[in-house]
Amino acid sequence: MNESDFNQLAEETMVEIEEAIDNCGVDIDTDTGGGILTLEFVNGSQIIINKHTPLCQIWVAARSGGFHFDYNADSSTWILQSNGEELFACLSHYCSEQAGEAVKLSAD
Repeated sequence: MNESDFNQLAEETMVEIEEAIDNCGVDIDTDTGGGILTLEFVNGSQIIINKHTPLCQIWVAARSGGFHFDYNADSSTWILQSNGEELFACLSHYCSEQAGEAVKLSAD
């Protein structure tokens, strides 16, 4: 994937994440700037999501750790390197942990 394609795809994904957060029904604030999406929870904890252009990855920093997602063109999804899980499923888990309630996110 070239840099231009990655940047477009990553930006579209960041918008999808922000929309999914807005539609999940849980009190999570979002802030975007400089290619970084910050999710802030009522308890003050945060999840930071950013694109890492040199490696064509989306990086997520959550309370439970740092995670790197690669794009899988066959499934049109971002996949966690370490275990093959999909980005929105992982974000649902990370957000649920930090919100203290179930959060279900999807790219719909």
